[in-house]
Amino acid sequence: MPLPLTSPLQPMLATAVDAIPSGKDLLFEPKWDGFRCLVFRDGDEVVLQSRSGKPLNRYFPEVVAAMLRTLPDRVVLDGELVVAKDDRLDFDALSERIHPAASRIALLSEQIPAAYVAFDLLALGDEVLLEKPCTERRDALVALVKPGDGLYLTPATTDAGLAAQWFELFEGAGLDGVIGKPAGSEYTPGKRSMIKVKHARSADCVVAGLRWHKDTDPGTAVGSLLLGLHDDQGVLHHVGVVGSFKADRRRELADELRELITEAGDHPWLGPDAEDGRRLPGAINRWRGEHASWVPLRPERVLEISYTQTEGGHPARLRHNGQFTRWRPDREADSCRYDQLDQPARYDVESVLRGEVKPA
Repeated sequence: MPLPLTSPLQPMLATAVDAIPSGKDLLFEPKWDGFRCLVFRDGDEVVLQSRSGKPLNRYFPEVVAAMLRTLPDRVVLDGELVVAKDDRLDFDALSERIHPAASRIALLSEQIPAAYVAFDLLALGDEVLLEKPCTERRDALVALVKPGDGLYLTPATTDAGLAAQWFELFEGAGLDGVIGKPAGSEYTPGKRSMIKVKHARSADCVVAGLRWHKDTDPGTAVGSLLLGLHDDQGVLHHVGVVGSFKADRRRELADELRELITEAGDHPWLGPDAEDGRRLPGAINRWRGEHASWVPLRPERVLEISYTQTEGGHPARLRHNGQFTRWRPDREADSCRYDQLDQPARYDVESVLRGEVKPA
């Protein structure tokens, strides 16, 4: 008999809120920083499904094997694929697994294996659990998952105070916030029935380049602004972009910044100094086989952004695109340094997987 739920199935989604709510009947969980993944096991067949509905099996063979070892014959789970490295989650290492070369995937699966963190149970045997209350699904999941061997169970609590501790402590292990699920709610595929609270910070960055908007003629509208920060030696590194502007503002920016467009030899990201190991925009990577075009600007103007978290070690970069807050004409470009980025205290990711709240 086939599974009562089959892939593709949209996962339940979350709406962002500013703070962890108290006084509400919510089940809180850490927000894992990995790839959202639904697992369908039907006998000897396992499907790892991404949030967009695509199969992930070829990229994570060790997780497929772990699911065959640890799960019952007929089950559907919702959870997250993660990679832990140096006692914290490493999104860069996880992203490296999406690679066209099978030999590369095989090597990484042995060197830095991924794991699966389960946080919801959608079907078991012939029974569909989508209409069961969240707390009942959680109880069934706890009874089902035996942590270890590539499979983990996310911590959960109804205590908003403990969730607030997790929000502060677990960021040091690479997690990026807290999820809240209404305790009596059903699982609603594709709907934003949960809440999420993520870390928000600000930084002043140098505007050192731009990309023209892809749907307009070059020179008429800005698509994104390229941001930089100086390290302790005064070297300017590319840290990310801001790009959420309305159409009118994109055209205004094209006019405002035109006078800053400069030649390659005058720019720290394009001249001979760019070969000193600094982080540069538009580089070739696993997603892009050629350099992405961009327009250099004299690195003089400063803007303030809001951001959630960083990644990539030293020098770091923004994990997600920054959000424009305001121009900072009172700031000098050479004063925009890495030391303004907030770095959370380190925390052992294995402690998070065990649901422990204590210093690393």
